Amino acid sequence: MAGIYIHIPFCKKACTYCDFHFSTSFKYVDEMTDAICTEIRLKKDRITEQIGSIYLGGGTPSVLSAASLQKIFDTLTTCFSISADAEITIEANPDDLDAKKISELRQLPINRFSIGIQSFFNEDLVWMNRAHNADEAINCIKRSQDAGFENLSIDLIYGYPLLTDEKLLANIQTVLSLQTPHISAYSLTVEARTVLANSIQKGKQTPINEEQSAAQFLILTDQLTKHNFEHYEISNYSLPGKYAVHNTNYWKGVSYLGIGPSAHGFDGFNRYINVANNAKYLSALSSQKLAEDIEELSQIDRFNEYIMTSLRTMWGINLQKITTDFGKNYAEQTLKQIRPFIDKEHLVLNHNIINLTHEGKLFADGIAAELFATDE
Repeated sequence: MAGIYIHIPFCKKACTYCDFHFSTSFKYVDEMTDAICTEIRLKKDRITEQIGSIYLGGGTPSVLSAASLQKIFDTLTTCFSISADAEITIEANPDDLDAKKISELRQLPINRFSIGIQSFFNEDLVWMNRAHNADEAINCIKRSQDAGFENLSIDLIYGYPLLTDEKLLANIQTVLSLQTPHISAYSLTVEARTVLANSIQKGKQTPINEEQSAAQFLILTDQLTKHNFEHYEISNYSLPGKYAVHNTNYWKGVSYLGIGPSAHGFDGFNRYINVANNAKYLSALSSQKLAEDIEELSQIDRFNEYIMTSLRTMWGINLQKITTDFGKNYAEQTLKQIRPFIDKEHLVLNHNIINLTHEGKLFADGIAAELFATDE
């Protein structure tokens, strides 16, 4: 089944490391809600199959009022056939999830929270310029569970200067004690044009240590897998059967609709990219026009995307699928290219499936790049 991603471009504060598209001004929240509903209606014919997942990301979708969220869901329900057991996720920050907000969200079709915890240490949250504190992080999880939201995912960040291995282990232990079924963990990266990048450039912040990031990635993976979590994608861990349906569909190449400024959509052959500018987005939709560019993907583009996304998952690269979807030559070339990585014990080949080894996960992006097809 297809998916729908909706980008809500508003945040209370700008985290020092974030380069996602958002605004800290809420002046045009109502206009943006209306524009998103208009875009949904304009794109209703692009997806004919049933919808199996809806994901509200951002930004911080939890800053929207219940009325705005209800308007979006009413429009979705009118325009699409949504599966009765569809996974419907909203990204939320802990400071938004007070008892009143959770009660309001409980009345909506939402059945999954993805909560941006990042750390359970106050000094780390201040360093990141997060809007919540450690107590709010713990309390919002317990509060959500008490209200009946058991399908929770929490985000953690590792590999930043303040995070010692001891603090990482403490974060992991807190996560395990809270019994959340899904964890997304990201190595802090320095993105251009962020506060963090500017601070490092000016010598005000310590540069990111890649050796620390690699070591903490292995600690995280070792600890979570010991507690029955499956490392089903490089940045994602879940208890068996609790994978994120929406994100897993990204990695498996399932079609999805992208709604909202900066959102991407994919129909299996082409990618649709919305303008990452709130004013331009609102202007276009007010005239019943789409503010998007279309990227036509060649066979090589689609093959390389398959390699990049599949290699990151526990399901791996399927040589039979490559033969079926792209041709025998692609499969034969891939088989040749993996040999050096098998020799280094970074890849394994078993029954036509190529997987990263535990150590190979540290080099996933580089290995994928070496397996890409080229025009040559």
